[in-house]
Amino acid sequence: MFHVVTVNCGFQFVNSGQLPVGWRVKDPRQRSPKEKCEFKPQRPGRKVAKYTPPPLPSNKKWFGTPIEEMRRMPACGARLPHLRPSANHTVTVRVDLLREGDVPKPFPTHYKDLWDNKHVKMPCSEQNLYPVEDENGDRTAGSRWELIQTALLNKFTCSHDLKEAILRYNVAYSKKWDFTALTDFCEKVLEDAEAQHLFQSILPDMVKLALCLPNICTQPIPLLKQKMNHSITMSQEQISSFLANAFFCTFPRRNAKMKSEYSSYPDINFNRLFEGRSPRKPEKLKTLFCYFRRVTEKKPTGLVTFTRQCLQEFPDWERSQKKLSRLHVTYEGTIESNGQGMLQVDFANRFVGGGVTGAGLVQEEIRFLINPELIVSRLITEVLDHNECLIITGTEQYSEYTGYAETYRWARSHEDKTPRDEWQRRYTEIVAIDAFHFRRFLDQFGPDKIRRELNKAYCGFSRPNVPPQHLSAVATGNWGCGAFGGDSRLKALIQILAAAEAGRDIVYFTFGDVELMRDIYSMHTFLCEKGDIYRLLLRYYNEQCRNCSTSGPDVKLYSFIYNTLETYAHSTDDDEEDEEKGLCFED
Repeated sequence: MFHVVTVNCGFQFVNSGQLPVGWRVKDPRQRSPKEKCEFKPQRPGRKVAKYTPPPLPSNKKWFGTPIEEMRRMPACGARLPHLRPSANHTVTVRVDLLREGDVPKPFPTHYKDLWDNKHVKMPCSEQNLYPVEDENGDRTAGSRWELIQTALLNKFTCSHDLKEAILRYNVAYSKKWDFTALTDFCEKVLEDAEAQHLFQSILPDMVKLALCLPNICTQPIPLLKQKMNHSITMSQEQISSFLANAFFCTFPRRNAKMKSEYSSYPDINFNRLFEGRSPRKPEKLKTLFCYFRRVTEKKPTGLVTFTRQCLQEFPDWERSQKKLSRLHVTYEGTIESNGQGMLQVDFANRFVGGGVTGAGLVQEEIRFLINPELIVSRLITEVLDHNECLIITGTEQYSEYTGYAETYRWARSHEDKTPRDEWQRRYTEIVAIDAFHFRRFLDQFGPDKIRRELNKAYCGFSRPNVPPQHLSAVATGNWGCGAFGGDSRLKALIQILAAAEAGRDIVYFTFGDVELMRDIYSMHTFLCEKGDIYRLLLRYYNEQCRNCSTSGPDVKLYSFIYNTLETYAHSTDDDEEDEEKGLCFED
């Protein structure tokens, strides 16, 4: 006897009592639960319409959780323990004399010198020597610090005087260093009255600040080397003396390149800031002179902590069950202005600060210019490895600006009103995480590269042993995009996933990109209900990128995710209908 079996994939066949291969009778009550994101192939003959996210209001400037509801410091923070030095925390001030509004006292009272490969080699060290000839023509060693003092205490009347002073103790570079940008700034950019103020007031005050180094910075400063978990807390006054010395290019052993002892550290001396004719240089100099004017007119009274964090263990991203955290995404505002009290991401170079003392002038360099105390991280921080980040807490903003890159302009001095914590640090926490530099667009979708970026973001966002309720939201944006070749939509997903794993909400600034804002919000909403981001990214690579012969895949990442999950949802719905009829499709 023949009978017709109708199945809901849209066709009929005649059956003589045997179901065709691929079909089996099953009691729906025996159905085993599907593992999350075990995506089934689309059933033959089934057409699923291309998924389109629900429409969003066209006039909104932000989407997601209101920014007012996001956790910020100090409201969300736990009380700090008493500040004291330890094996993994160097403190360069008298903690017993720390008072709000008072300039911190250095510790120890008298200068202590260490000239080794574990500490900053100081300009004022007795070991900082240079070869000289005595009256008999014999070569001997002279104190470079004495030479520095003699050179800088001469009166400056023009940029040539400043150049000559700097080259007196940098003789080896007298024919290599170029001071064109500094000369043009003094002679062509500044008005006569401004130039007069620079040479008669600001620069002499900067010289005093630089030469006070052995009285202000009395403790050897450890280098934050790779694989270290260590913090250094120093005063803003100490930082200002370091930066004045950087301006006058006094730090020894920091100019040589190629296999020198500091080749794995960023530049700290400002000689590259003075070279060339880039229109960026005058604006950089304006921003930095604003800082030096401020700190020489009135000594700053706070502390700043630099922490190198190196993680050895990372999440198993493929098996993670963490739910996505809350998102606020907006095309307006900036990380520094609207992310106050949050963990603010520095889109870093692995040599922190990037081109701040050179030609660079994008997100990281701008942040280092308006918060110049960040520049001291270049003195102490070895190049970041894949499992490391640098966290800087307490820097002050001294300048406001407009524009970006070629359009960057110093606007005005800024009065930072950010409150201070119990350690007298501003509640400004900045994390430097370096994205991978992709030469080819498709490379970033490879599993190893996705894992690398996830781990790097997680390293920056994670604070082991701190409960989530005490963690502020992450304020971030298009990390690793632009010159680093990152895809903004992929990087958004990576940061969203890393923030969720670290127990933090995320506030995302698209910097004027309205379409990106809408795309990120729609995808976040979609994945909160349905997604397994990591496996979807791997699948996108395998199906769309691995064998792609063009510069980019035909199917965009977000379209792939939407349609993959929708196809999966439709096939699941079909299975449930089939099981109600006692039928199930075999993979």
